[in-house]
Amino acid sequence: MALVVQKYGGTSVANLERINNVADRIIRTCLEGNQVVVVLSAMAGETDRLIGLANDATGGKPNPREYDVLISTGEQVTVSLMAMMLMDKGFPAKSFLGSQIRIVTDKNHSTARIRKIDAGLIQQELDKKRIIIVAGFQGVDRKGNITTLGIGGSDTSAVAIAAAIGADYCETFTDVDGVYTTDPNVYDKARKLKKISYDEMLELAGAGAKVLHQRSVELAKLYNVPLYVRSAFNDDEGTLVTREDQDMEKEVVSGVTYDRNQAKVSVIRVPDKPGIAAKLFTPLSDCNIIVDMIIQNASVDGYTDLTFTIPKKDVAQVEKILDAVAKEVNADRVHIDPNISKVSLVGLGMRSHSGVASKMFAALAGEGINIQMISTSEIKISCVIEAKYTELAVRVLHDAFALEMAS
Repeated sequence: MALVVQKYGGTSVANLERINNVADRIIRTCLEGNQVVVVLSAMAGETDRLIGLANDATGGKPNPREYDVLISTGEQVTVSLMAMMLMDKGFPAKSFLGSQIRIVTDKNHSTARIRKIDAGLIQQELDKKRIIIVAGFQGVDRKGNITTLGIGGSDTSAVAIAAAIGADYCETFTDVDGVYTTDPNVYDKARKLKKISYDEMLELAGAGAKVLHQRSVELAKLYNVPLYVRSAFNDDEGTLVTREDQDMEKEVVSGVTYDRNQAKVSVIRVPDKPGIAAKLFTPLSDCNIIVDMIIQNASVDGYTDLTFTIPKKDVAQVEKILDAVAKEVNADRVHIDPNISKVSLVGLGMRSHSGVASKMFAALAGEGINIQMISTSEIKISCVIEAKYTELAVRVLHDAFALEMAS
């Protein structure tokens, strides 16, 4: 008998028919002799609808506390419906909100971080032979205020609960049936991976892959929770995200991914002296704007250019902030290019194999794709290119490293 946490995303519970199908899957898992805790998202599109209501009601400036109270209600609907359906099928079940099982978070509304989970209540209910249904994406701060976890919050909830109760593994069910060498919608040669390391999955998620959210993978790695990615719509074998082993290092490159939601910011002719970079980046940090790739050119006549990438959604805010800072530090101007994309190669084998970067650059050059920026980590190489070349770059790199072939 295993203790299993299963997470189902919004498309998996989009309507009553799909909720019923998920209920049948949960029952099959129980009949195999397992104890099951289920974490659910809101129905597909419901959270966006609630966000729209909040913005319409307040001119786009909802109170943070009340915003979380509102958008957390989508999960309450799905967990209660799921519990009802399971009980109607003869299986004891009980639903819980994040506040009821005490998923305690910090006080940052809409981007809260989990601090502690009361595993005792979950265990008590499991001992009563119940299926536990938990609302994902939400928690409660130490003062009892409802909080939400932000993008990928239900994935994070599921892994955190799995860690707290010592689950044997966590399964996340979504509209894809595993982790692929690239987006199958972009290239039909994409190959599903049987397993992938936590570190590779973290790099893929950070570089644009949308299968799992980074925070959930970070938690899985930290607490050594085996994490399966599977489809909610078939019984195919999924992908195991786990600790690295020697077999994984045989693959020089495990995947190629892309991120179109980036913009390139260049601050032109910045005085090259101590403290300038801090003056540019501190106000961005204060506004919780994530800066990714950063390049500083060589100094010429005491001036340099500083270029970095940001999420495209933050362009207007960044432009306003940096226009003011540029004047303060006597920079020439700020230029923002939203028509870029980041394409990345990820693989544990890069640690022990040379020539990956040169092969990547040659493959892109062969198709006339200009590289605007480059960044590397131990197991990742990323290039910024013109957005219009994104899909071509993905296919070219996939072919260059023969990712359709298992090693």
